[in-house]
Amino acid sequence: MPFYSVIFAGSMLRKSKGIVLHTVKYSDKSNIVHIYTEQGGRMSFLIPASRSRKSAVNGLLFQPLSLVEFEADIRPRSGLHPIREAKSWQPFQSLPYDPYKSAIALFLAEFLYRALKEEAENAPLFAYLVHSVLWLDACDTNFANFHLVFLMRLSRFLGLYPNVEGYAEGDCFDLLNACFVAESPRHGMYVGPQEASHISLLMRMNYETMHLFAMSRRERNRCLEIINEYYRLHLPDFPELKSLPVLQELFV
Repeated sequence: MPFYSVIFAGSMLRKSKGIVLHTVKYSDKSNIVHIYTEQGGRMSFLIPASRSRKSAVNGLLFQPLSLVEFEADIRPRSGLHPIREAKSWQPFQSLPYDPYKSAIALFLAEFLYRALKEEAENAPLFAYLVHSVLWLDACDTNFANFHLVFLMRLSRFLGLYPNVEGYAEGDCFDLLNACFVAESPRHGMYVGPQEASHISLLMRMNYETMHLFAMSRRERNRCLEIINEYYRLHLPDFPELKSLPVLQELFV
């Protein structure tokens, strides 16, 4: 559906597409949904608390990482914009029904909710998010490393991708300066050679090849802890994620 906007009583009625990040109760009649939108980056909207399927805005559409198409009343002087109509943009085939995929979606939605703050268009990032979500939905097997690859590649769009040049066996990974080093940094924020080798391995993965790299649950969880720590070092006010322990229990 094409994008358009109409001036109406000092506001703009705008149609857009987006990825649902987080929904929270606002009042007895309304919820706030945070969406990463195609044209405006991260934005906050008001939706009815009712989940009636007959409603023009069905709250069931706004699940973590859902891809939605909607019409909202954009009010320049307000940070909350009422959504007037909404529908599924790209209906999922498996993601809401597979417990492993649902846990990944819950974790990544919480991660993105905390990491993405910019209220501006970022077409490459939006395209990456949509492609990744649809890839996970379509994948049948061998997606245990998906969240790790997703987070490493996300760092490129946030200007946080580590310097991977010059890695040699036995190097440490300097979390603060985002690079591999031959000696342990004095500041103490680094991972040792064995774990650094896993990070180097992870950086060579993509969605199509990640099944070729065997990792135990312990190794995978440790990589996730390191990536999470790395983001917390480089993003201001990045909190502990409630969904992280749940994800770590998956994938033997």
